[in-house]
Amino acid sequence: MTKKNYDQLAKLHDKYAESNGLRILLFPCNQFGGQEPNDNATIKQFMLSYSKGFEMFSKINVNGSDAHPLFNYLKAKQKGTFGDFIKWNFSKFLINKEGIPVKRYAPNVDPDTVEKDFKNYW
Repeated sequence: MTKKNYDQLAKLHDKYAESNGLRILLFPCNQFGGQEPNDNATIKQFMLSYSKGFEMFSKINVNGSDAHPLFNYLKAKQKGTFGDFIKWNFSKFLINKEGIPVKRYAPNVDPDTVEKDFKNYW
């Protein structure tokens, strides 16, 4: 899922960042099968090979008692299909210009699919 998601996110960033203010925020997390064991600098170097336009934050936890408050907020505003947790890497949230989460997408939803919803929030 990594290559496909990063490729599509980079394409969306290139298409909409300047014209519509799209921002893609990345929050690395190692809570899903230990798939992100690297330190922040290594993760950022890898991410930059796809796009210099992404905004990457430090690695955090998104589930459990030590989940980052941002993800507690996102999960409360946009509940998942199977519960109040992040299912896997590449779960996506669409947030409007007022900072309100308006839609949540499962990890297997391609970023290209999310594009159709952008027009509702420009």
